[in-house]
Amino acid sequence: MQFTAFNFHPTLLEGIEASNYDNATPVQEQVIPIIMAGKDLIASAQTGTGKTAAFLLPMMNHLIGHHHSTKVSGLILVPTRELAIQIGQVIEGLSYFTNISSIAIYGGSDGQNFVAEKKALQTGADIVVCTPGRLLAHLKMGYVDFGSIQFLVLDEADRMLDMGFQDDINTIISHLPKKRQTLLFSATMPEKIRRLARTILHEPAEINIAISKPPEKIVQRAYILHEPQKLPLVKYLLQTIPHRAAVVFCGRKQDVKQLARELQHAKMKVAEIHSDLEQSQREEVLQGFTSGRIPIIIATDILSRGIDVDTIDLVVNYDVPHDGEDYVHRIGRTARAEADGMAITLVNEKEQTSFAEIEQLLGKPVEKATMPEQFGTTPPYEPRLKRPHGGSGRHNGNNNGKRRNFNQPNAGRRR
Repeated sequence: MQFTAFNFHPTLLEGIEASNYDNATPVQEQVIPIIMAGKDLIASAQTGTGKTAAFLLPMMNHLIGHHHSTKVSGLILVPTRELAIQIGQVIEGLSYFTNISSIAIYGGSDGQNFVAEKKALQTGADIVVCTPGRLLAHLKMGYVDFGSIQFLVLDEADRMLDMGFQDDINTIISHLPKKRQTLLFSATMPEKIRRLARTILHEPAEINIAISKPPEKIVQRAYILHEPQKLPLVKYLLQTIPHRAAVVFCGRKQDVKQLARELQHAKMKVAEIHSDLEQSQREEVLQGFTSGRIPIIIATDILSRGIDVDTIDLVVNYDVPHDGEDYVHRIGRTARAEADGMAITLVNEKEQTSFAEIEQLLGKPVEKATMPEQFGTTPPYEPRLKRPHGGSGRHNGNNNGKRRNFNQPNAGRRR
């Protein structure tokens, strides 16, 4: 389905074309008509499905003819500054030929940014994208007027609640007019999300698209190994698998720093992102990554939901994520839009049970790759999972505990 079928304003269609959007994704086909009809919405969609444009385009189309030059009309709440920046950049691209103004408001920036944010909130920006904590800081100063809000979007609502933003969200919503259109997007739909939806949505439409499953086009593989084998294997994978852009996720920032140093010593162009960096430093790294100047980023989970770069074709999990949702969001950084991608997870002996639980969430085993001979022997894959009746058993995927061979040259082939 082409975007012209939605009857968007001509200036918005110009921005869509300039942003290289071709055909609408399935989530966009379902969500856009609902929002354009003025209905509240609760939507569950996996990462990489195009949900950002799904809520931005109908909102922007409406605001082109109904914007208030001195008021905020659309408010988008997000869990992280990286996601706020990302959505802000998408708005800038799509609104280039329109009269829509916008600003991204997030913590961790300097006093000069706070002054600019204050000015935008006082003089009016059509769309404000923000993290709850930062917006609450402005609200407490008493100069924010949200009386003209027409749209409220909660993006990655499950993540915001997991991060403890429930009270902040409730306080922010108390400053908004009751007559508004509210859109809630979440990767998962636990009871706490449904409770929130019941309190802030009015007779919402509900859309569910492939909850908690990564796109099928992502090639997933796992190496079962000993912990000391991880670092040399990562070097090998990054040197032998062709890629335009790669992200290596580590659970701890100490591992990020160590791995970045080792890869730099190996003469590889890499940069790191973690909470010890200033916001300006993170933005500089991301700019280098999106431009292609830096082909490899080593990052903590701070980046797992906060980056949308179409050229990422390789994701490596240096360790097993804490749960299935984190796994889905990590590997969802690749195979964006219509592209393909590969996700490789390194699993040591202590992480086997956690990885088997992720396989249960996926509904199928992840292919176990054969370790190249030069790295030595590896442990068998023998995770211990609790059976439904309370006992324990071994989970061996679909290979009876034996790792299957895969064609190493094909492993790195760009699809």
